Amino acid sequence: MEKLDTYCPNTWCPGCGNFGMLQAVKGAVEAVIEAGTPKENIVVVSDIGCNSKIADYLNLNSFYGLHGRSIASAEGVKMANPNLKILVFLGDGAALDEGISHLIHAAKRNSDINVILLNNRLFALTTGQFTAVSPKGLKGKSTPEGSIEDPINPLELMMASNASFIARSYALKVQHLKNLIIEAVDHKGFSFIEVLEPCVSFFNNMQYYNEKTYETANEDLSSREKAMSLIKEWNYDSDGKVPLGLFYKIEKPSYEEEMNNLEIAKEINFL
Repeated sequence: MEKLDTYCPNTWCPGCGNFGMLQAVKGAVEAVIEAGTPKENIVVVSDIGCNSKIADYLNLNSFYGLHGRSIASAEGVKMANPNLKILVFLGDGAALDEGISHLIHAAKRNSDINVILLNNRLFALTTGQFTAVSPKGLKGKSTPEGSIEDPINPLELMMASNASFIARSYALKVQHLKNLIIEAVDHKGFSFIEVLEPCVSFFNNMQYYNEKTYETANEDLSSREKAMSLIKEWNYDSDGKVPLGLFYKIEKPSYEEEMNNLEIAKEINFL
């Protein structure tokens, strides 16, 4: 198989959680190609941030979006060519601050894209401002006396937005993350994977995740009640256990399929 590496020098900080994430993505992409998807049909849509530089390190078709706007760009790519497999990489700031409306509406539409949220719970590239998922009391560049806001739960937000695939993994559990990405790509509809990712330079919670994360299996993926029970088990601001896994998955028509069924779309060969 053709190597996925590129000539670009890697500029991530030593020990960054992005390295584990990159290995998981490479393994998942290789598996998807081996299963029959042509390499040229896999597209990376990236945002702005440390994690989003993954587009530089993967020898795949790619597009850099504006900060918080990568999901909207990915939807456009998918509508232009429904045969493509779209992987969207963005951080918690891009997804849940600048781009939260795009995230909600892509989930509501059930657009057939795969959103991988790399969550280090602060703006890392700009060296430490708080985001919507930062713990209350976080002292950073924008909150030197500590954030006074409670964090939101992005998985709960995705459930409320009617996403059809909701999961969480941890960047240092490479095989676990790889398997979730493969399953997300196989899913027909909107897939959302939150990846807990320590920022070793500005918010190093690696020890906490190493001790508190655990892998779980939801035997009834169509149950909203069971999914919400797992999703609410960790509220992003406590010392409780942190479940990892696929929490919710249902089948329903994707946005692109629905668009293709419209008579006006058929008349103008929209898809």
